[in-house]
Amino acid sequence: MQTSDLEKIAVKTSIVTIIINFLLSLFKLSAGIFGASMALISDAIHSASDVFSTIIVLLGVKVSAKKPDKKHPFGHERFECVAAIILAVVLFATGAGIGYAGIETIISGEYLNFETPKTIALIAAAVSIVTKEAMFWYTLVAAKKVNSSALKADAWHHRTDALSSIGSLAGVIGAMYGVPILDSIASIIICLMIIIAAVKIFIDAIKKMTDESCDEKTEEEIRNFILSCSGVERIDDLMTRLFGNRIYVIVEIACDSNLSLCSAHEIAEEVHSGIEENFPLVKHITVHVNPYIKN
Repeated sequence: MQTSDLEKIAVKTSIVTIIINFLLSLFKLSAGIFGASMALISDAIHSASDVFSTIIVLLGVKVSAKKPDKKHPFGHERFECVAAIILAVVLFATGAGIGYAGIETIISGEYLNFETPKTIALIAAAVSIVTKEAMFWYTLVAAKKVNSSALKADAWHHRTDALSSIGSLAGVIGAMYGVPILDSIASIIICLMIIIAAVKIFIDAIKKMTDESCDEKTEEEIRNFILSCSGVERIDDLMTRLFGNRIYVIVEIACDSNLSLCSAHEIAEEVHSGIEENFPLVKHITVHVNPYIKN
């Protein structure tokens, strides 16, 4: 699949997400106001922030897909990580705001003046759970297809929304049965879920920004492939590093010291081209050849 095709999939997924989140946030806000549910209003604010966060993801995907240029000779993939970091900060701030409002309501005793939530609030919370879980799977499938860390972060954002809507549902049910404080408690639970998701997204993005090696399974598969190449006697060194959603590989192989320079170069080329063909996430490979002296 070409880079342009991957970009189209990511952009289409983001646009669909923006539209659904916008409509869902309006629906939940209206239901929260008319249904007298503070937890649902908090959940609606969360969904509204999703529109902004998905726009950030969309911009990150668009920039990361740009071809290398003079100022960025290695490409722009790390801009996806920047988008994920911004998304994490926005999520954290949103969660903290919702949690603060919930705690303030409990401390002030304002929850005692809340109306009993109406049936519309219950329906809206249930619709939100189903919709957000469906969006999670839709976005996650696209994220895996294009290997986008920012899109994957957005997918988990949807899963967090689904979980927070479960909190809203619990709060609405509790309030309907005469325990109004549960509505505010649900807002605090939503806050904690959002903050946990934000921290996980932030840590994952930072790892990809700091040249962490790829996962052990992929590295082992690369190692086994290199050793299977004709003329490779052993691997003296193998290093991998993540560059956004792509992988860089540096390998030192040992070949028969009696080989001509041209023959050794051909083996290195076979290793290089073979890794590119068999590991599509690898963006660049450096192969160094050391002499191997047979006993």
